[in-house]
Amino acid sequence: MKASRIAAAAAVAGSAVVVLSSPAFAHVSVQPEGTAVKGGYAVVDFKVPNERDDASTTKLEVTFPTDHPLASVMPEPISGWTVKVTKSKLAKPAEMHGETITEAVTKVTWTATGKGVEPGYFQKFPVSVGMLPTDADQLVFKALQTYSDKEVVRWIEVQKDGAEEPENPAPVLELSAAPASGATAEDASEKTENTAADTTSAADSSDTTARVLGVVGIAVGAAGVAYGVLAGRRRTTV
Repeated sequence: MKASRIAAAAAVAGSAVVVLSSPAFAHVSVQPEGTAVKGGYAVVDFKVPNERDDASTTKLEVTFPTDHPLASVMPEPISGWTVKVTKSKLAKPAEMHGETITEAVTKVTWTATGKGVEPGYFQKFPVSVGMLPTDADQLVFKALQTYSDKEVVRWIEVQKDGAEEPENPAPVLELSAAPASGATAEDASEKTENTAADTTSAADSSDTTARVLGVVGIAVGAAGVAYGVLAGRRRTTV
């Protein structure tokens, strides 16, 4: 009896964890394809799961940060969806990598032309963005998810340090540290080529040494055979 009660309680607790945790993995999120390096460009995916059983997601609106504006935002075409990129003038011009930016993309809106994201499925919305800021560790986007029954879920709550995850967290893109000062993509490429050349040279040298040793071995072996033959003849003569 006691064991059955414990098992039942554990099952209830497990169910509670699943129910309470579901919003944490069902929210709209953003992740880079590879890495999002400070000062560079990246392709990021806004992942939109459908958490309804009786409605489809038919619209996604993503608001881009204006405190760290992005001058270049290019969404990838997606079959079954139209996309609209909205640019706005910045209240205060921003200096980005030696250039003055007076306007930037402030919103990207995807609207389904068909069924949209049906129950039990998710959709990725890829966007090329840049140049990423060098003075921030992350970018916070705010998203509105609209369902076919006109319900709108607002993923706009910003995570506060030390606090629990909010019920409707805003998508957050984590930025990676920039390469060491003075290092460039060309430097990395040249280094890779030099390494490959060194490896090839070492391999050629090793191969040449092996060939020389092989020839020497054959010569020594032949000499040994000849010596054996001569020695045999001398014994026969004696």
